[in-house]
Amino acid sequence: KSEVECLIKLFDTLVAESSNRFAAVGFDRNMFRDTLYSAFGMTDDMITDRVFRTFDRDNDSCISVVEWVEGLSVFLRGTLEERMKYCFEVYDLNGDGYISREEMFQMLKNSLLKQPSEEDPDEGIKDLVDIDYDHDGKLSFMDFEKAVRDENLLLEAFGPCLPDIK
Repeated sequence: KSEVECLIKLFDTLVAESSNRFAAVGFDRNMFRDTLYSAFGMTDDMITDRVFRTFDRDNDSCISVVEWVEGLSVFLRGTLEERMKYCFEVYDLNGDGYISREEMFQMLKNSLLKQPSEEDPDEGIKDLVDIDYDHDGKLSFMDFEKAVRDENLLLEAFGPCLPDIK
């Protein structure tokens, strides 16, 4: 059986277990969040919410089987290029095509609070401004792509939005 068939079967199983009004067509936000938590250990509500919006291509607040398969394809097996686009989209909170200082701060504050450390979110942002190659105060996809190609660890710089590949 192909991976796609397995993903569709999993989708159908999860939808069948759900008792909510979207169940006929797919996952709502809560069901999706529960699935990301149980399958991938993702606990950050802000990130899972952004992942939901990235999967939900038609913005109908419901993940269809097609959105599920296409989203997981990038999420689990995407090329570096696909994963960069995906992560950038997750981090671009207002969808304007840039990651602003405010968005960086939101994401970093959120993920740094989860990992107790001495790091001050302001310091993290100062470090990340170094990857703003055109010095316009925000990260374009080109800035982000160049930074990630130079240092792959920056792919999830603003919080874990991809599964840990074991």
